[in-house]
Amino acid sequence: MPVSGTSNVASGTPLVPVLEAFDISKQFYGIKALSNVAVQIYQGEVLAIIGENGAGKSTLMKVLAGVHQPDSGQVRINGAAVNLYCPSDAMKYGISLIHQELNLADNLTIADNLFLGRELLWAGPLKLLDRQAMLKLGAKFLARVGLNVDPSVLVGSLPPGQKQLVEIARSLSLNGRILIMDEPTSSLSQKESGQLVEVIKELSSEGVSVVYISHRLGEVKRVAHRVVGLRDGKNAGTLTTHEITHDSMVKMMVGRDLEKFSKPLALDQSSQVRLELKQFKFLGGTSSGVSFQLKAGEILGMAGLVGAGRTELAETLFGIRPCQGGQAFLDGKSFLPGSPVDAIIAGLLLVPEDRRHHGLILLQSIKHNLSLPNLKTLSKFFVVDPFKEAKLSADSIARLGIKTTNANKLAGLLSGGNQQKVVLAKWLAVGPKVLILDEPTRGVDVGAKAEIYELIRHLASLGVAILMISSDMEEVIRLSQRVLVLHEGNLQGELSGNDINEESVMLLATGSKEVNAK
Repeated sequence: MPVSGTSNVASGTPLVPVLEAFDISKQFYGIKALSNVAVQIYQGEVLAIIGENGAGKSTLMKVLAGVHQPDSGQVRINGAAVNLYCPSDAMKYGISLIHQELNLADNLTIADNLFLGRELLWAGPLKLLDRQAMLKLGAKFLARVGLNVDPSVLVGSLPPGQKQLVEIARSLSLNGRILIMDEPTSSLSQKESGQLVEVIKELSSEGVSVVYISHRLGEVKRVAHRVVGLRDGKNAGTLTTHEITHDSMVKMMVGRDLEKFSKPLALDQSSQVRLELKQFKFLGGTSSGVSFQLKAGEILGMAGLVGAGRTELAETLFGIRPCQGGQAFLDGKSFLPGSPVDAIIAGLLLVPEDRRHHGLILLQSIKHNLSLPNLKTLSKFFVVDPFKEAKLSADSIARLGIKTTNANKLAGLLSGGNQQKVVLAKWLAVGPKVLILDEPTRGVDVGAKAEIYELIRHLASLGVAILMISSDMEEVIRLSQRVLVLHEGNLQGELSGNDINEESVMLLATGSKEVNAK
């Protein structure tokens, strides 16, 4: 049941927030991340915090979890001011932070990860690990997040969606009374996200308070009792249960109404076939392979559940994984890249699903990230021309609207949306014939998402062939002229025109051969 305000209806006595941030300010290197921010959360409440990337959401969460200490202001728990000097201080008060980026040890089992640092031990002088107890209790926590996996399995063998659920289960195992979830569904499928929403509702009914950060506004509407908006490090407003709509949240986040996108224009059928696959086989695919065409100027969506094989197909086309058989043609010529270098030279480029680990060098500057795939054009006699490099950086930053103080800023310090723009910018400088986008707006706020959508459409209008892999159903429907749906490595079906709708995509994604056109 939604929290109905700041008073206890039954007793008439005022409710005291279980957690409160009062007049919080924080700056880094002279740049204000938070300015006099205030937020309260009550027992059993699900409070959503929304805002564009760079609005201060993650900084606020880290202050509440003891990762950062505020320059001014107070954190209060049950009305009493507390000092949270480190995360362990926050954990003593029942505050648990689930970070957006996965923080698991791949070489350990699920059970080992769940109890890392607080392992269950046999009674006695030797203090040996009680693995049976850890496995038994671990299975119970996994069940709470709807994950039916043996807790003795190595975490490294799990797909990203299941790893995220393990992360959430670990937080639940800490018996936290206040859970802070930073983009918990960013790597989950639609089904897994729905399961998590139900878990959160159940926790709320048990009196657990949840602070929920998400760019998926549909989820926010389903799960939140209240929504607090941040903009430029300041409070932008609060929405109560009955005020929460998609448009009201967007307006609070960005301070304006975003342009409504129309359906994509029909593709010119006379367009050149840019990429063609014939019984193309890849690790994770079926023995029959996949066959399809992608035309110049087309936005071809690729949908499917987590584990359907979409990323594996993309990585095979980019030369990361070896092809297992079949044929591929780029502009009518045989195309089987043995490495990403081969793909880049041919003009087939990949924006990967995990931009932080596979798309950027976080400890290098924006300038150097943009230069890396373009060294040949920037260099003379194996020496990079600093003037050409500076011009490339300036042009790319201006063209894509990358928000940064200068090109020397480390890529790791940028917001998610700006990091994605850097990944796109480095490939645009190469000049793509085919651009594969794997989850292009994952973890990106609505403002940056609209800008990326506009860029995708612009590239298509210039003749770039775009293969867009996405788990965001609205994104697939909004942008795609055709949609391919994969199920367990098999190309289950193709949709076009008015047949592209959520019901048809999900029917194919779950293995159905029959789709009712609408």
